[in-house]
Amino acid sequence: MPHNLTLINTIAAGLGLALIFGFLASKARLPALVGYLLAGVIIGPFTPGFVADADMAAQLAEIGVMLLMFGVGLHFSLDDLLSVRKIALPGAVVQMVVATLMGLGLATWWGWGFGPALVFGISLSVASTVVLLRALESLGILESFTGRIAVGWLVVEDLAMVLVLVLLPPLAGFLGGTQAGDGDASVWQTLALTLLRVGAFVALMLVVGRKLFPWILWQVSSTGSRELFTLCVVAAAVGIAFASAALFGVSFALGAFFAGMVLRESEFSHRAAQESLPLRDAFAVLFFVSVGMLFNPYVLIERPLQVLAVVAIILVGKSLAAALLVLALRYPLNTALTVSASLAQIGEFSFILVGLGASLGLMPTEGQSLVLAGALISIALNPLLFKAIAPLQNFLRARSALVRRLEERDDPLAELPQSTEERFLSRQVVLVGYGSVGRRIAKALQAGGQAFVVAEQNRELVESLREQGIAAVYGDAADPAVLIQAHVARARMLVIATPDVMAVLPMIETARALNPTIEVVVRSHNEDEARLLQSSGEGTVFLGDEELADSMARHVLARAGT
Repeated sequence: MPHNLTLINTIAAGLGLALIFGFLASKARLPALVGYLLAGVIIGPFTPGFVADADMAAQLAEIGVMLLMFGVGLHFSLDDLLSVRKIALPGAVVQMVVATLMGLGLATWWGWGFGPALVFGISLSVASTVVLLRALESLGILESFTGRIAVGWLVVEDLAMVLVLVLLPPLAGFLGGTQAGDGDASVWQTLALTLLRVGAFVALMLVVGRKLFPWILWQVSSTGSRELFTLCVVAAAVGIAFASAALFGVSFALGAFFAGMVLRESEFSHRAAQESLPLRDAFAVLFFVSVGMLFNPYVLIERPLQVLAVVAIILVGKSLAAALLVLALRYPLNTALTVSASLAQIGEFSFILVGLGASLGLMPTEGQSLVLAGALISIALNPLLFKAIAPLQNFLRARSALVRRLEERDDPLAELPQSTEERFLSRQVVLVGYGSVGRRIAKALQAGGQAFVVAEQNRELVESLREQGIAAVYGDAADPAVLIQAHVARARMLVIATPDVMAVLPMIETARALNPTIEVVVRSHNEDEARLLQSSGEGTVFLGDEELADSMARHVLARAGT
């Protein structure tokens, strides 16, 4: 076969098999990512039949890494992270340390050196953002507070992994890799130089990039050419990643991540995300296929106990650590179980780290296969873990005295302080949710002099509201105890402004049981849900798209003089 067709053969085989196996995985109610990895296994060197060009696949994977990291940066929201920082930051750091130590101890017990064992442990400590987002979207809880905690947790993990990818090459010699150092002084000098280069790159991107690249996007957008706009976005992602590696010696991943971050500052960030999505998805598929090519399926036969140990760390070890941390921070059992299920898998960052470790002599072939086996099994089982949350929650509450004690409502934020004025507790409005919609409703209630009590799952928000003199209780309003503490029995109205659609009916049932005459106002997200609530007589339902259209139509008619 002509050598000049190698690229075409690799892309055609990779995308074609990824489509077939991704489709089959979706039909089996598994993430399509499992199918992409299996496609790589089929065309990899460890299985009979056609073998794709590994070097060509590796280069395509590098582009996939750039575009994956560009997408992470493009969707990175510092505000969203700060809203859950008191749980996501300590939780993610402690959970990563615990999982890393478990992996490190396991690999050391197998006889590995410290460096490979450390890289192995870190690779097991970080979950896949792609798998998490798709799981939360399918459950309809991505925009809920629990969903924001899980996403914020993974954002912290992603940032930590970016730092690991930056620091690993200069430390490779010290850790026993192929880049040998000349002693501690050499290591520290190399590390300091690396951090200096990274600092210079970050400063340049934040100072110059935040102004320059949005301006370039504006100029290209003004041409009206969709092709040029898409080209500009992709060129920025790949070009910045390459330039950062060539000029500052930082990784492609870090360069692409900051390219996404600075482009997010542009008013065209949403359009940039949409226009680049098909290309990002295509190269992300090739990245996962190339990762699958590294997997030796015989490891499942030759080292089954080691595979089980890796899966146990991913599914049980770090998930249990995360659940205990969430409970220790006084969040509900449902939040703890949802976060732990979200983290019970590993994905793209683990693959990137394993590949980097292998290139630096810090990851044996056996380790790559074990990590990939753990990823395949954990991703395949992840949907089942989400389905098990409700039964497990009921089982633990019924059988575990410890869980019941942890859920006892002795939290000072879970009930209104005695100093709350009587006017808040009679004919008040109970406002569930203090997000973007709830905040505007609260502002209008304050302006109108209407007393109200906020029920919110975000502890930091409840603390902030009480500091401002606003009556607020902490907890999930689907729990009757929360609405009781908000004195819904004496309220004139219940306003549900939370995006957690699954909890709406339990809230209404509790409110009506305690206060049969209460008026209910509900925020809805789609027409089917709105029709269901309206047909069941569950109060006044406001659909976002309809209200926006009505407001725009009234404005247009008023300005037109009609």
